Amino acid sequence: MDPSHNPTEANTQAGTTAAGSDIQTLSVIGLGYIGLPTAAMFAASGLRVIGVDLNQRAVDSINSGKPHIEEGDLDALVERCVASGHLRAVTAPVAADAFIIAVPTPAGSPPEHVPDVSYVEAAGRSLAPVLKRGDLIILESTSPVGTTGRLSRLLAAERPDLRFPHDAGEDADVYMAYCPERIIPGRMLRELVENDRIIGGMTPRSAEVAAALYRLFVRGQCLLSDDRTAEMVKLTENAFRDTNIAFANELSMICGDMDINVWDVISLANRHPRVSILKPGPGVGGHCIAVDPWFIVASAPERARLMRTAREVNDAKPEYVLARARQYLDANPTHKAACLGLAYKPDVDDFRESPSMEIARTLSAEYPGRVTSSDPYAHTLSQDLAAKAGLALQPHAEALARSELVLLLVGHTAFRAHARPSGKHVIDTTGFWA
Repeated sequence: MDPSHNPTEANTQAGTTAAGSDIQTLSVIGLGYIGLPTAAMFAASGLRVIGVDLNQRAVDSINSGKPHIEEGDLDALVERCVASGHLRAVTAPVAADAFIIAVPTPAGSPPEHVPDVSYVEAAGRSLAPVLKRGDLIILESTSPVGTTGRLSRLLAAERPDLRFPHDAGEDADVYMAYCPERIIPGRMLRELVENDRIIGGMTPRSAEVAAALYRLFVRGQCLLSDDRTAEMVKLTENAFRDTNIAFANELSMICGDMDINVWDVISLANRHPRVSILKPGPGVGGHCIAVDPWFIVASAPERARLMRTAREVNDAKPEYVLARARQYLDANPTHKAACLGLAYKPDVDDFRESPSMEIARTLSAEYPGRVTSSDPYAHTLSQDLAAKAGLALQPHAEALARSELVLLLVGHTAFRAHARPSGKHVIDTTGFWA
């Protein structure tokens, strides 16, 4: 696709009827935080949707009409779609007209952080036997640039009887596109509908077919591009946010060392008409911002110096918080600490890549019997995970009552509703009690 082509014009020119009219059944591979809400929205639009996940417990839960994750109105939506027969879940792919792959893509271990696309490859191999001419495959997993093309080559090796876009172009038997998700926990269903979508087709026709599918429920613009550009757009969005967060986190550490209130500094600096500094925190978590920039760094290690530094700054912030907590606990050996918040962001039950969880886990290990933790969504943590982390979980009122040191790590609404506790040493990483 011509990279100079105006994406807004492409969105206007591609019709919404012919391209996707033959898609009656959709299969979503991976029913996690992205896959399940996406599957439910398509099911609500009238498609027959078959979700695929290796987790039998998740499959059974969905088929009973109950999602295995907490997300706003998702409970009612899944229940309605399953009851109507438009949504069901299985553990292995079956034939469909379109496939969306929404599986994890970890960044790998430090210091290399080599992107791991093995889950994408496994998903491709699993659906290859059921592919047929005219099918559409969309990759939604955040991926290094070139992953969609890599998936096309893998499928070609698995199914030599079919032609794929990397080799056959517009003469391919199977349409392929990359369409990154852009939603945030707590507002997933709303943002699935309202946010613009980048549709990166391996061919112009692939982009049009994929866009027609998304237009079944997306009210935002479907902006057409090619697959490599769309892959880079997703990584760029999160690298940009990570870099801006790193500035705030670095500033917070500098101000802390200089005994200056960083929240006052940011508030006053933001009165400048062209300054908008973000709020610092205990680090950066979740499976997007804390991961995706490494994909760019891995692809261009000599060029991506700012992005690498931003990642290193944000990864170092939990240690800064820990150092402050250790200083107090070492100086007061009979005092106890309460870690308020374990999720990676406020008001969600998502603990992936959570710096708050890491802080609580580390303090609990270093000061056994002296640290309690609280999170309003702790009930969604498995008992095994909590036990392995060594966490002593308590309601926040009890945790506060028995502790002299309070670490506010996540600004959950339940915590913000209470005033800053008096008579206690407070480490507020969120600014709500500052």
